[in-house]
Amino acid sequence: MANKKILIVEDDPNFGSILRDYLSLNDYDVTLAKNGIEGFEKFKKEDFDLCILDVMMPYKDGFTLAKEIREKSETVPIIFLTAKSLKEDMLRGFKLGADDYLTKPFDSDVLLAKVKAILNRRLPKSVAIDSEEHLFTIGAFHFNSKLRFLSYQEEEPMKLSPKENQLLRLLVLHLDDLLPRDIALNKIWRDDNYFTSRSMDVYIAKLRKYLRQDPKVEILNIHGEGFRLVVSN
Repeated sequence: MANKKILIVEDDPNFGSILRDYLSLNDYDVTLAKNGIEGFEKFKKEDFDLCILDVMMPYKDGFTLAKEIREKSETVPIIFLTAKSLKEDMLRGFKLGADDYLTKPFDSDVLLAKVKAILNRRLPKSVAIDSEEHLFTIGAFHFNSKLRFLSYQEEEPMKLSPKENQLLRLLVLHLDDLLPRDIALNKIWRDDNYFTSRSMDVYIAKLRKYLRQDPKVEILNIHGEGFRLVVSN
């Protein structure tokens, strides 16, 4: 089986080379980019199994790069590296779809353990609920999950972000039924922890804002369990 491919984007050439060599010695196929611009160019040209992004970089920071990566791929795991341990930065990273966060300096064995855990992570079988269907009607809304378009009646459609799209699709597939929190978190964020749970709550609030044009459509919070998308008659 081919080695897993990792993209490292780090503006410190010495530190970046050390990370590349260390992960290469552990049987990963590693590509190193020296800034966000170069990193995104490399990402567009190859398929990577994991991205490791430094947050503070010239030309294009790690958060901006992560947002661009997420527009291209909803699922590739991302680990942020940062010299700061601010809670606001950590939350921002997780909201952008990060899988983990490491504050410099860190033990390279800890990074390796996180890389292995993320790449070996398997979704629960109960998450495999996807169908090929991508056109849905939600009250007065039309939802195209393939194009990520949500439109109200005959108005101009709005483009959803990848995670908004994934979450709304899961809710529609569970219409009038419970969407368990852990199912959504593992399916979309590939993990169920405090930060990903907070991030999902932010996206639920965004979807509620979009759907409030139709008073018959509502996302209910089932305390301690998850959410229900309901359309009243």
